[in-house]
Amino acid sequence: MKTWTAQMSSDGGPWRLYVVVYGESEWPSQWWEPSAVPTGWQRRDALAFLGYEIVPGASWSWTEDSKEYGDDRTPVVLIAAVQVREHNGGAA
Repeated sequence: MKTWTAQMSSDGGPWRLYVVVYGESEWPSQWWEPSAVPTGWQRRDALAFLGYEIVPGASWSWTEDSKEYGDDRTPVVLIAAVQVREHNGGAA
């Protein structure tokens, strides 16, 4: 089964969920206006719209980074990641 990594990030502005597809110039993505962190349901719905689903048994992991690499005085960027597959579960 071929899998990809879906990531979601925000630096305090809009949230962006995207699927990392190496070799492509534009990755499938969904944006949310600045608000609370998108719920699990909103993320699953966005992934389905993009043609993906969370791999059974996978869960979101969270980390933080600095907006400017290596400078922890800059705003925090929250990043979440989860393994996904094509929505129909087949290989791409």
